[in-house]
Amino acid sequence: MNPAELRRLAAIRKGLCPQCRTGRVFAGALTMNERCPSCGIVFSREPGYFSGAMYFSYTLAVGVILVLFLALALVLRGWPMMRLLLVAGLLFVPFIPAVFRYSRILWIHFDRHFEP
Repeated sequence: MNPAELRRLAAIRKGLCPQCRTGRVFAGALTMNERCPSCGIVFSREPGYFSGAMYFSYTLAVGVILVLFLALALVLRGWPMMRLLLVAGLLFVPFIPAVFRYSRILWIHFDRHFEP
């Protein structure tokens, strides 16, 4: 990876603006800033803008649930698959705020990368 890609990944991990990479996207746990506090770009370009974030949210959720399911399958051998899936789904609940945040951050970075 080149340095620019590494900086973008670091900005995504830290939840920073895709343009200046210093301002925070979220003001609180689940509250987004309307604009970047540093450079002023508007994070939500139009009504329904974050509909695209659902694709990232789905992918992240499936990934986390799959990891939880596989870990449970290794630990709880012999349990029925549906029970393992139910427990994995319940264990996923605390991850919902993080998935919400990162799906929006990923969407903003993805969108700004292809349409600056």
